[in-house]
Parts: sequence; C-alpha cells; structure tokens
Amino acid sequence: MSIRVVVFDAYGTLFDVYSVAALLERHYPGQGATLAAVWRDKQIEYTRLISLSDPFTPTGSRFYRSFWDITQLALRYALAKQGLVNEQATERALMDAYGQLQAFAENKAVLSELKALGLNTAILSNGSPEMLNSAVSYAGLAPWIDRVLSVDGLRQYKTMPVTYAMVTEAFSVEPESVLFVSGNGWDIMGANWFGFQTCWINRSGLPVETLGPPPHHQGSDLTAVLEAISQH
Repeated sequence: MSIRVVVFDAYGTLFDVYSVAALLERHYPGQGATLAAVWRDKQIEYTRLISLSDPFTPTGSRFYRSFWDITQLALRYALAKQGLVNEQATERALMDAYGQLQAFAENKAVLSELKALGLNTAILSNGSPEMLNSAVSYAGLAPWIDRVLSVDGLRQYKTMPVTYAMVTEAFSVEPESVLFVSGNGWDIMGANWFGFQTCWINRSGLPVETLGPPPHHQGSDLTAVLEAISQH
C-alpha cells in the first residue's frame, strides 16, 4: 500500500530534547549532560507509569498529568537525584527553554519535499497542545505540518494503541498507508505493532530493539524519510 500520510513524533525526532543541556550546564556547571539525560529518562518513565496504572476514564482519572506537568516533575527529580538545589527562577527558565527546543537542521527541507510530493504530514506527540504549538511556531515548521495531534485529550500516552489511532481517525486512512517517523526506538515499536510503516531516526547509532519486529526503514537523520518514501 502506498504512503498517504507521514507522521512525526516531536521530541527527539523534530526537536532535540538534549539541546537544554547547555542551559543546564550554565546553571549547574559540570552537570548539564547528566541532568538532561536523567530529565528525559524520568519524563518518559512517568508517562508509562500513568498509562499502565491509570486506564482511560474520562471523568475519574486519578493520576493523569499533562506532559508539561510531567516534564516539570521530571526536572525536579533530576535535580534531586544529583543533590542540586531547585530554585524557582531557574526552574522557570529551564521549562521555558523546553517550550523552545532546538529543531534539527534538516527539518524544513525534508518537510518541504514531502509537501511537494503531495503527502499529508502531521505530528503525533505526548506533548500537551501548548507545548507543541510553541515548539512548532518557534521552529517555523507550521507551513509544512497539516495536523498537530496531542494525546492530551486521551489522557493516555504512547505507546498505548489508542494514541496511534488518532492518526488513522484524523486522516481516515488504514495504518498501512501511514509512515510513522520517530527518533525513539520504543515509539517505533509501538507504531509498528499498531500497523504503521515505520522509519527510525537513529541519531545516536543505537542497536535495533530486540523485542518485536525491526523498523521498516532507518537512518541517521530525517533524510531517511525521503528514501523510505521513494521505496513506496
């Protein structure tokens, strides 16, 4: 089946979640890279805990927190883990920076080419709508993104199947006609299980996950998406 929609994860795929390391380093010398890694790992861990422990209940969710809140809580954990003082002004500056993460250099060229090919494009992200709108606007990507889909309304996070179903419902397509692009191996696994074609942006040169099928396509940056499309 030919690809009709190309869907991108946001954090780690279009936006560099580790670009905050420089700001962390300025506030906490010698700790920037470590804090950025712990912050990101705890952020993802909290999304999984919520999804596993608090199934979707439209009015009675006990544990759900928005991705913005989770990001803030994960930052506080990272600082506590390293035995560092969390000052309110510093936390505010770091959270503001997360709303304006550095975009990867090839984003615009790849997205522009996809639109020139007549393909629908979207973002599917754990991010809350405000976070995503801020990041997309700051990076100047809005002209090439047809839809920005946040899981926030579901009160569940990826890799719950219902999150990937947002794409098929939004574009009225079968999973097989979607190319899902992510820089996160766990996200690629979830999308693959859902039935999407997948393209893993493996910027760090990590091994392929050993649980489940491998990604259909992979490369070191977003230009791998264009190669994947050419094969369809």
